[in-house]
Amino acid sequence: MVAGNKYKIGRYKMDLNVLYEDNHIIVVQKIPNVPSQGDKTGDTDMLTIIKQYIKEKYNKPGNVYLGLIHRLDRPVGGVMVFAKTSKASARLSEQVRNKELKKEYLVVADGKFEEAKGHLEDYLIKNERNNLSKVVKEGTKNAKLAILDYEVLKYNEEINLSVVRVDLHTGRHHQIRVQLANIGHSIYGDQKYGTRGHGKQIALWAYKLSFRHPITKEDLTFECLPEKNGTWKILE
Repeated sequence: MVAGNKYKIGRYKMDLNVLYEDNHIIVVQKIPNVPSQGDKTGDTDMLTIIKQYIKEKYNKPGNVYLGLIHRLDRPVGGVMVFAKTSKASARLSEQVRNKELKKEYLVVADGKFEEAKGHLEDYLIKNERNNLSKVVKEGTKNAKLAILDYEVLKYNEEINLSVVRVDLHTGRHHQIRVQLANIGHSIYGDQKYGTRGHGKQIALWAYKLSFRHPITKEDLTFECLPEKNGTWKILE
């Protein structure tokens, strides 16, 4: 577990939790409801926040280089790694392509699972017009294979919700949200695919990230848990 150090980014009135940093990479806790990178909304994004942090901390003039290696959906919080050099960016991106960068998630899902552990393989297709994905039959044009494993860590009978760890093997659009909803266990607070908790923060959190350091080749793992409030009180 890495607690990290929080830095106030005055320009954006936000706290950035830095879990690890050296000359080549920076690992942070993504802030829920902040985009991973700039989008059409024009809202402040993680890439911009971290660039500002580097600029302020090291008094860097001009533009700051920062490589976006992977993304998290806007409402999702958790661990992300960014590259501070082009060489580190290229090597980490290669790990992503080779499925060597491992991501694990925690979710609070509706209902009680029949099996404590499961393996899901589905074909997903994204509708660009409404930014939604759905499960389709194998062989459907433009459909992509989505694979994950899950393990139920806890079930609360009183509120009929389960805490589930998800090991993500592919990085499809809204993958965890779609695949769990497809088996009748939508994520609590999911505004797009969920059946419960509308108006609440989605209970999906990227809690663990493992990869090989792009320069030293050291195997690294970083973890951070959501604060135990709101829906996440179930972790207590």
